[in-house]
Amino acid sequence: MWRLLHVIAIGALVASAVYVYSLKYQTIYDSEQIVKTRHLIAREHDAINMLRAEYAFLTRPDRLQALADKQLDMQPLSLHQIVKASDLPEPVAKIDSIGRKLESLGLGGPTATPNAGVTGATPSTR
Repeated sequence: MWRLLHVIAIGALVASAVYVYSLKYQTIYDSEQIVKTRHLIAREHDAINMLRAEYAFLTRPDRLQALADKQLDMQPLSLHQIVKASDLPEPVAKIDSIGRKLESLGLGGPTATPNAGVTGATPSTR
């Protein structure tokens, strides 16, 4: 009887040791994966910063002006092209085509819809 209890205790001890070691190595593996992920995140932040710097370099106004002069063959702005806001034409009024169609059919006037305040129009809910 005691031998059986000793064997069970030793088996439980070995099983718990195996579980603890597997848990330890899994924790080490997970921490290494976290470190690798942090390095990848830092690398991506560096790449984003590099792309922002390249974008800022490529969109410099003096560089764009030189490219526009070279490639677009545009004429400089003259004074007769500048107008005041009061010289612009008035916007065209929006046309209500459905309303015009209803008016042409004679349905554009007020309707005899019952009003809530009229006696007998709606039953009271009290």
